[in-house]
Amino acid sequence: MGPYGGQPWYPGPPTGWYPPGHGLDPNDALVTPPGAGIQGWLSRFNGALRRGWRQLVPILLLTQVLPAAVLSVISLGVDPSAGWETQAELDPAGGLPDNFALDLATLLVALIGGSLLIGLVQAVGWAAGSWVITQQAAGRPASIDAALRYGVRRALGLWGWTLLISVLVGVGVCFCVLPGIYLAFALSMAGPVYLFERQNPIGRSFRMFHDRLGLLLGRVALVGGVVIVGSMIPGFLESLGTVAFGPDPLASPGAAVGAVAVIGVTAVLALPAHLVQLVGLLITYTEQRAHEAPVNAAGLAAELG
Repeated sequence: MGPYGGQPWYPGPPTGWYPPGHGLDPNDALVTPPGAGIQGWLSRFNGALRRGWRQLVPILLLTQVLPAAVLSVISLGVDPSAGWETQAELDPAGGLPDNFALDLATLLVALIGGSLLIGLVQAVGWAAGSWVITQQAAGRPASIDAALRYGVRRALGLWGWTLLISVLVGVGVCFCVLPGIYLAFALSMAGPVYLFERQNPIGRSFRMFHDRLGLLLGRVALVGGVVIVGSMIPGFLESLGTVAFGPDPLASPGAAVGAVAVIGVTAVLALPAHLVQLVGLLITYTEQRAHEAPVNAAGLAAELG
């Protein structure tokens, strides 16, 4: 069964008596107890946002929103499509544009390399945000600088597992999409598992998913739906806004300022999606832990270190 075997009952003192520092408390600020349902989950989700938004917003602005905006500006700067279109108009029968291979390679290197570096920065934010939520739920102080220091310590490992999961999901998408969707749900708990348990994130996430398929599927689908909508709308607005500055917005200072401003504003509009993803998946993870054995915010804070 492993170290987190499921239990239909919790041995020990009678229900309602919870020794300080451990046990399953139905009023715990972080852990949704079995049977509390979606209302219990939403209550803890909203509580985490109320307690932590002052710390979480600047952390996510720094580690999620800003890197995404920087990557968008870089993509705009190295995008060769405007030059290709101009050459095609001047010489319709000219075949491939000049330096096509070099331009395409430059674009791919910029996008892939930028995404990798930004992924590391984002890992700092996910770890830092998880620490803030857990510390506050346990009644402990959680400053932004302490959270970022924790995030830096844990970012490299979290980043590595995130890259592996992204590859697995990407390969799954290549096989008729559905395997990729399945893997995205089945591996949704891997990040929290790594931060709290420090071992076997992929195997543990798969086990949580299959042990409580309906519960986890519903929670992750709710979070995923909000994140998808909350990301698609800013993305559409960014595309619409930058198009207004012409095929090459960075060619002139005025257009460049306008395009960068559009990218910055639309990146900020994606902030609620980042908040929902961070808080929603963490609250879902703690609920899964409660189904396996007694656990509370204090114990989880100790696990984070």
